[in-house]
Amino acid sequence: MKRMATALAPALAWLATPLAAEPAPPPPPRDVLEGEVVYHVFQRSFRDSNGDGHGDLEGVRQALPYLRSLGVTAVLMTPLYPSRVYHNYFATDFEGIDPRYGTRADLQRLIADAHAKGIKVFLDMEFQYLAEGHPWWTAAAADRASPYADWMLWDDRAAGIAEEGPFGLREIAHFGRDTHGVTTVNLKNRDVQAWFDRYLMGWVDPNGDGRFDDGVDGFRLDHMMDDLDSKGLLTDLFRDFWNPAFAKLRAANPDLAFLAEQWDWQYGEDYLARADVSAVFAFPIHDAIRKFDKAALVAAITRTAAVTPPGKTQMIFAENHDVSRIASDPGISPEKLRSAAALMFLLRGTPILYYGQELGMRGATDAGYATDEHHIPVREAFKWAATDAAPGQALWYRRPGERYWDQRYARDHDGVSVEEQDGKPGALLTHYRRLAALRQAHPALVSGTEAVLESPAGLLAVGRSGGGERLVILANLSAQPIVPPAGLAPGADLIAGHSGALRPWQTALYRLPR
Repeated sequence: MKRMATALAPALAWLATPLAAEPAPPPPPRDVLEGEVVYHVFQRSFRDSNGDGHGDLEGVRQALPYLRSLGVTAVLMTPLYPSRVYHNYFATDFEGIDPRYGTRADLQRLIADAHAKGIKVFLDMEFQYLAEGHPWWTAAAADRASPYADWMLWDDRAAGIAEEGPFGLREIAHFGRDTHGVTTVNLKNRDVQAWFDRYLMGWVDPNGDGRFDDGVDGFRLDHMMDDLDSKGLLTDLFRDFWNPAFAKLRAANPDLAFLAEQWDWQYGEDYLARADVSAVFAFPIHDAIRKFDKAALVAAITRTAAVTPPGKTQMIFAENHDVSRIASDPGISPEKLRSAAALMFLLRGTPILYYGQELGMRGATDAGYATDEHHIPVREAFKWAATDAAPGQALWYRRPGERYWDQRYARDHDGVSVEEQDGKPGALLTHYRRLAALRQAHPALVSGTEAVLESPAGLLAVGRSGGGERLVILANLSAQPIVPPAGLAPGADLIAGHSGALRPWQTALYRLPR
């Protein structure tokens, strides 16, 4: 007991520090994502409004009441522009919207309804590359002297051999069962830069009236790099492309958010410091949450805080469209799923849910496919109802004979649907709604400071302070019950209302006396 008391001395000292008034420091730079709860939608799989099997913009609009019930304040959609691939990341035209998703008028209705409900709309963009059939490539292929030929990179311009795209790809074989070329956009070309300035502003202020109620509220920048694909062909892009683009957009609308997916899936400090994005994705915290490992979490939380400047944030997530779903991890359990959700909502940063995560949707990437089909298992149809036959199910990948259909994870009456979980006290969906409400109710969780506290083996302790309150997150990251130190766990857990020992893998939240 003496050794435990000695180990807990720093934590107890933190607890004993009074919340005395201090001279007000200068206001920090504003975090435009403060207070947001983001919902990441793979819209082709989310909700089908017209019975064609594809999720669409009207389906997202119809789902807004559900998202509000989940505490969501912003929805992030994958790319909308036309493409021959199902995920739309390689555009055949940057203008317009994939007709399977709807029209620009459908998007405007979605934005208007979302804004009326207090929900922001973010769009995913990857315009570093374009696909064969894009008007720029078509014009350049027809005439090497075309101005559009300068808008692309070439291996051999005279011979018509375009530069490869990402990951060394020159052609993409995909779900559509054809193959087409992909190449790289010349982001150093001044005309290209001016074109994208106008293009992005068109999403932010569609009618050019200087008001932004009808425009999107921010962008996710997929595969953003300073030296694109580390090839030395397009270097200093933070300085020469991204920073100027952000500055122009922010001059028009200072509330815009820019979320960068860092290419190396690390801490993203360079993006926050030099690229001036609003946020990066907290990949190390994601990895540590999935391991349920105390040492990994302590290291990730500590370094994430150290590299994140005031006014910036990290997107805290447990899964996304590029990785297997947490509900399919080896050794996962209902308590672990609840604990992962709690850490995502309670740790410092901006929580971002991947659609269906709140239901416990399952899915693992399938390495047996060499095409984009290997990701279909983690992009299955959102389960609105208990059966596939119900309206709204977006089963666009229905293809008997393929593993991703014959061995699909979602099954009728498997308990993983809104219909089967809505309103049930013990459901995972109910747990997510409770966590979102807790976050909204406690300023310390929205904008407070964070401190990792000394704690016994197997127990993660994190203090959150702000808004005149002090909270402690306790996560039992072991297979044995743990009785938390009395000073760290006064009263009942704010999540479940229990007191006493923490169950194996349980995460709890406690309010400390003032």
